[in-house]
Amino acid sequence: MRGWRHRARWAGIGTVTAVMLAAAGTAAFVRQTVADGRDLTVHEWGTFTSLAALDGTAQPWTPFASPLELPCFVWMIRDNPKIELLDPEAQAPTLATLHATVRMETPVMYFYSPRATTVDVGVSFPHGLITEWYPDAVVSPLATPSTLSLTSTINWNGVRVQASTSGNFPVEPGGNHYYAARQTDANAVQAANGAETEKFLFYRGLADIPVPLQVRVVDDGGVTWSATASTRAPQHLVLFENRGGRLGYRRVDAPFRTQTIPRPELTASFDSLRAELTRLLTDEGLFPREAAAMVETWRDSWFEEGTRLFYVMPQDAVDAVLPMSIWPEPAHRVRVFVGRIEVVTPEVQLDVERAFAANDLGTLAKYARFLEPIAARIMPNASSGLNPARLKAVQAALAAAHKVPSCR
Repeated sequence: MRGWRHRARWAGIGTVTAVMLAAAGTAAFVRQTVADGRDLTVHEWGTFTSLAALDGTAQPWTPFASPLELPCFVWMIRDNPKIELLDPEAQAPTLATLHATVRMETPVMYFYSPRATTVDVGVSFPHGLITEWYPDAVVSPLATPSTLSLTSTINWNGVRVQASTSGNFPVEPGGNHYYAARQTDANAVQAANGAETEKFLFYRGLADIPVPLQVRVVDDGGVTWSATASTRAPQHLVLFENRGGRLGYRRVDAPFRTQTIPRPELTASFDSLRAELTRLLTDEGLFPREAAAMVETWRDSWFEEGTRLFYVMPQDAVDAVLPMSIWPEPAHRVRVFVGRIEVVTPEVQLDVERAFAANDLGTLAKYARFLEPIAARIMPNASSGLNPARLKAVQAALAAAHKVPSCR
């Protein structure tokens, strides 16, 4: 079943069913499927983004409250995520106003096989919503719910893993971080409809689920983190800060279940941080080019202004949050997901408060996705002059100022 093309371009609705391939050699191609599972390797990476509340738990926020940054050919759930910001009278639930604790960002799934094969892939997301995907897939639900209380699913049936690593991948004018994920040695994949080819299976979503770490700011600007009782403690964490373009980070390995990480000195370079994270992801099981592609995909977002704690989720924790089935079962499967917890330090809060007072949209745009929860901490201070109406007006101004190529 299809949703909207990215940013509300309608492409019709239909049910994707198992397709009987008529080309010569197709029957032999399909018969190979079961045997090919023994030679199949599947690697996946992705990010879970959340925001730490004052008590350290995951704070609800509006992940779609800033402009989307994906190519127009990407499929998305069937509504306009900006309608509520542009039309305050809108009554239907929209992505722009849907609160979540977690934004599942850009999981990409790579396939490696010495020969062509076909696979069926299914992912379920309890208390979550699949919002974007490519190539075409069967996604449920296709309309924005009022709450994230159900289980969302996505299924790619009859995906053809090509023998080649190259293909006719879609490209649009202008740069986009989406394309960085193609810089690997993975096989090309083609949707069952035969019309869409890509280097990977791609999907995104959001969820109302707890985060396995509680994170609080300490007096010196560092953080104290604690693993929740129901999860294993992560084995790798990185505390990162970007203040005025100056970078710093501290990496912690094999920690206890709770720990304080001092504020990093702002003396690092992007190159050293990129190398550090690439090594960490490779140690977790990704191929070097996959790890490099992941870091390059997120270089603008991971390393933007602010403070955040990164941690590598144990694979069993990923499987619990995002159950996956692949048929035939691959010989090797690796899932590496990085948790990103945004931390609102006193400097960030002061920066946003001053920006509201000066109507500094440039500064406010840096915090666009997290602007609502940060503003909520400022509003009790009467001297700030900030109120819900003012916040909504600023969000609408930021949306209007962000120039996005039309997908219509």
